[in-house]
Amino acid sequence: MRNLLLAFLALTLAADPAADRKVVLGLVDVCAQAPKVHEAEGFKPEGTVRAIFYDALPWQGKPTRVFAWIGLPARRTGKVPGIVVVHGGGGTAFKEWVQKWNDQGFAAISIAVEGQTDVNENKAKGRPTWARHAFSGPARDGTFADTKLPLKEQWMYHALAETMLAHSLLRSLPEVDASKIGVMGISWGGVITSTVIGLDERFAFGIPTYGCGHLFDAENHWGRALHDNEGYIKTWDGMNYAERVKMPVLWLSWPQDAHFPLGCQAEHYRKTPGPRMVSLITKMGHSHPAGWNPPDSYAFAKSVVETGKPWGNSPSATTKDGYAIAVFHSAKPITKAVLVSTTDRGFTGARKWVETPAAAASGGGGTTASAPLPPGTTAWYVNAYAGALTLTSDYQEIK
Repeated sequence: MRNLLLAFLALTLAADPAADRKVVLGLVDVCAQAPKVHEAEGFKPEGTVRAIFYDALPWQGKPTRVFAWIGLPARRTGKVPGIVVVHGGGGTAFKEWVQKWNDQGFAAISIAVEGQTDVNENKAKGRPTWARHAFSGPARDGTFADTKLPLKEQWMYHALAETMLAHSLLRSLPEVDASKIGVMGISWGGVITSTVIGLDERFAFGIPTYGCGHLFDAENHWGRALHDNEGYIKTWDGMNYAERVKMPVLWLSWPQDAHFPLGCQAEHYRKTPGPRMVSLITKMGHSHPAGWNPPDSYAFAKSVVETGKPWGNSPSATTKDGYAIAVFHSAKPITKAVLVSTTDRGFTGARKWVETPAAAASGGGGTTASAPLPPGTTAWYVNAYAGALTLTSDYQEIK
């Protein structure tokens, strides 16, 4: 009944997207102080990793808390870098993800942004059903289906705030270097990450994995859900804040992702002025482990905290005389390059992608890779490899 009343009130008031964006931009000030932390009873710590709750913003007039796993590297000298990691749909706060970052020398906090813990109430095989706790905030309502509610009652408002509060919590730890904390999100967490990097300029780097903005014209379920959703388009889409992204960002995905189109990702990263790196990993798959297992996120983060910039980038990609040509700058030796192309049209995740060896030549402070475009090519990019790491040129559509 309360939600119906709130929806009715929202519909009777004229929306003001500029005012809403101002409120969203102000979230970083609202969340600048480290939240109060409560130990999570009944959750067994493992090494330096422990479960906590931390205070978040009120929802429907009630106080809320966020469940999280937080940990420090077992071996450390001086202050360590850190990272906030945000799960995707069907996920939660993952202890394993924290441990993986701890093994790389980073403090980490993995947060649950839908009012849940990591206790699975679904005893059968299949998608987990995570138990909600007594201080839960809102759960995600479909694909931004709650944008008719007042701004501060919407799930995305709280998910962004919870991510910034986790950042403030990490910054408050004496063991952590506050100037070297990044954020990574997978799938829906990638959507959150692609927006929060345009809001919280305290982050040192961002790693949106699969997820991105500009989804209102996607040629799949995102486009169908969001094409006429003014709340998403004018307030929550990270494109609204992309020009504020000055930090280095790794855009991590793969060509056959069934959810997030490469074109939408490219629209987003082309609007960000900060240093960017793209990694489109062949046969990556779409899942939490598929997102956190590749070495690319860890190598990128280490490069940024150690040198202040990504270990590689691709400053240009073009076509000439029937050839695809991409230039790469890399601090690591490039071992090979391939052209990845398609002759299909429509949603990128449903297209057939073909790999063709590319010639790579060093000179002028970089590596130039080139390969003939197959007849009828509709989209392409070039992957350059430094051992197991993937460095990708900007995605190109041929009209």
